[in-house]
Amino acid sequence: MTIGDIVGAISSGCVRVTDHADEEATADGLKLQDVFSSAAHGEIIEEYPADVPYPSCLVLGWAPGGSPVHSVRAYNRDSRWAVLVTVYRPDPARWVDWRRRRKSE
Repeated sequence: MTIGDIVGAISSGCVRVTDHADEEATADGLKLQDVFSSAAHGEIIEEYPADVPYPSCLVLGWAPGGSPVHSVRAYNRDSRWAVLVTVYRPDPARWVDWRRRRKSE
C-alpha cells in the first residue's frame, strides 16, 4: 500500500471509520475531515503487513495549524477501500521528529 492508495480511497469516498477512530478523533479535538485531509500531504512511517483482515500502516499527517496527527489506516487492495482504524495526536515524549519511536529506557 502507498499513501496514494489511501488518498485515492478517501477521494473516492471509499473509506470506513471505526467507532474507535471516531471516538479518538473527538477526544483529541480532531475533525474527521481534517484527519482525512492530513493524509493528502502525509507519509507512511510504519507498515504492518501482517495485520488482518487487511494490511495497515501508520501515517504521519498534519492538522490545520501544523500540529502532527498519527492515523492507523488499513487498505483492501481488492476493493480499494481504506479503513481509518485509529487516530491520535502523538506524544512528544514517545516520538522523535514525529516519525520514529523513542527507544525505551
